[in-house]
Amino acid sequence: MSLRYKGGIKSAAGGSVATAVGGTGRWTLQEAIQNIAAGNWSGLITPTVEYLVVAGGGGGGGCGSGFENGGGGGAGGFKTATGFAVASGTPLTVTVGAGGSTQTNGSNSVFSSITSTGGGYGAGRTAAPANYSASSGGSGGGGSGWDPTGMVGAVGTGGQGNSGGNGTAGAGANDQNGGGGGGGSGAVGSNGVTTTGGAGGAGTASSISGSSVTYAGGGGASGGGAGGAGQGGGGNGNASGVGTAGTANTGGGGGGSRTNTTGGAGGSGIVIIRYADTYQAATSTTGSPTITVAGGYRVYKWTSSGSITF
Repeated sequence: MSLRYKGGIKSAAGGSVATAVGGTGRWTLQEAIQNIAAGNWSGLITPTVEYLVVAGGGGGGGCGSGFENGGGGGAGGFKTATGFAVASGTPLTVTVGAGGSTQTNGSNSVFSSITSTGGGYGAGRTAAPANYSASSGGSGGGGSGWDPTGMVGAVGTGGQGNSGGNGTAGAGANDQNGGGGGGGSGAVGSNGVTTTGGAGGAGTASSISGSSVTYAGGGGASGGGAGGAGQGGGGNGNASGVGTAGTANTGGGGGGSRTNTTGGAGGSGIVIIRYADTYQAATSTTGSPTITVAGGYRVYKWTSSGSITF
């Protein structure tokens, strides 16, 4: 029986063969036979990876007319899973979605074939009638206070997020009624209550980076008496001006504004992957990801778009 051999085989990370063949990190045929016999397989195959892909959060509602309170922006879509197979030799796309500005959806985030949908914007009254209603997205934006055409929160995307809360009416002066909080990856946004804006929906905690961080929370809505709180990186609603922006690289929705045309901007998204550190480092990356090796994992975290090749 003949044995055909077409070239070096990548060595296991950290093994004594990592400097074989003049420091190339490849096994000779004899080394391959020895290491396979010893059970050192991890250098022969690409890993399966765990991923977290969070899209940009939606912008909060702005209400420049003075008659309404803006709904909170919906969180960016949240996707995470283990066991994702990657091929060697082909760059895998990484896109980090930007947060949306006033009454604008956030942008999608992508890792390879995985796409998370940008968060929906909160309803307001800045460009009637086009932006009266909240927008759907990864999580839906919250409804505005008072106006019947914009009070209903928008829906989220299944498996990524939840719906925004509804605004309220009947509290007296038109500009007193609370808007609805933006939806979050972990819960729907809260409805407005009389003169208080609804809180954003809860986000979801992940420890893929090595420490627990809560991502993709909804933005709070504005209200004549009090603004609602943002959650999981979402911005707070404001009872007297511009809502707070969502936190960068969390996918949080922007806070709703009162009597101001500018709603809080959504937070930008993030892409993180990790795999067992018994596998070799990626061949190349772009987009300047933060790379750490700790706790038995190689972790790659992107806050700007790029790629990775195994």
